[in-house]
Amino acid sequence: MDNPLFGTAHMLYEVDKKLMVLLHDGRTLIGYLRSVDQFANLVLHRTIERIHVGNEYGDIQRGVVIIRGENVVLLGEIDREKESSLPLREVSVDDILDAQRREQEARQEKHRLVAKALKERGLNMNSEMAQDEF
Repeated sequence: MDNPLFGTAHMLYEVDKKLMVLLHDGRTLIGYLRSVDQFANLVLHRTIERIHVGNEYGDIQRGVVIIRGENVVLLGEIDREKESSLPLREVSVDDILDAQRREQEARQEKHRLVAKALKERGLNMNSEMAQDEF
């Protein structure tokens, strides 16, 4: 199909489709696109927040979500056939939140050890290095 629309107007073709949206803060939302405006602000319906840790994931129900366009990093349509055959295992929300907490604690410990090693060598970790790690 020849698509004459460009930019955010192209998003009108995605209305009522199931989309995955990666946000600037690292969260992943999956829901049905109901509305989009000229600023790429999105309204998702029947939305879940999907949390991945290793090969496990958990879904938190979020309902109707309004997302500012400036917070969207990546967005794409969910392929329903491939969605059911992913090599991931669904776990409870409590289990995935616990796994996420442990992963964040391990990352913070690693960051602390790197900062300590750099300090012992007379170097300081700048904010760019810290951001790259996370």
